[in-house]
Amino acid sequence: MIFNNMKNRDFAQQFIYRIINPVVTLLVKMGVTPNMVTSTGLVINILAAIVFIIGGEYGRHGDLSYIGWGCCLILFAGLFDMLDGQVARIGKKASRFGALYDSVLDRYSELVMFLGICYYLVAHHYFLSSLAAFIALIGSMMVSYVRARAEGLGIECKEGLMQRPERIIIISVSGIICGIVSACGGGNQKFYIDWLHLDVVETISIFVYPIVLVAVMANLTAIKRLAHCKNYLDQLKG
Repeated sequence: MIFNNMKNRDFAQQFIYRIINPVVTLLVKMGVTPNMVTSTGLVINILAAIVFIIGGEYGRHGDLSYIGWGCCLILFAGLFDMLDGQVARIGKKASRFGALYDSVLDRYSELVMFLGICYYLVAHHYFLSSLAAFIALIGSMMVSYVRARAEGLGIECKEGLMQRPERIIIISVSGIICGIVSACGGGNQKFYIDWLHLDVVETISIFVYPIVLVAVMANLTAIKRLAHCKNYLDQLKG
């Protein structure tokens, strides 16, 4: 199952590369460096966080358009995560520092993204949802940390399903859909079960539930990677 998932992921990645390679070739001809592309991705994520913060400060409760626009920027920034690696490969500008710079700015980008999301959710009194976003942030950082620490010990560690591209796609696409549904439906609509007097779901759930999924799966991915490293080291002892 894991092999099939990785194979499907690689196929999807190669398909996207075929689409963006003409853009990459143009960037290389223009003299754009991989670090410039990486830095641009961080700047766009900062802009996304600013949109969420403005939405938290000035957006009326139930206006979810800020989520939609913020997630559009997150998805756009995610494109630069793929472009920088391809610019390095096609332009033959790969370097050890460039790999480090990319990893560090990816962590900053994700931290800034979750900062904006958490701020928006807290500002609009979605406290449990903000807690889920914070747990998703913890899981996201630990997925990256376990891999980095394992590779420092000479262990290849790419286990699990909730890697950075998956996290970005799930959060950004769900946020965009949430913003569109909100715009079409006139804000944050609630759906009830009358005889239970219970809120079943509301429009913002389109954004929040995927964050909960990321929170669970990212932490499980980190744990799975840790278990993989332990098994590998146990085998070396044996």
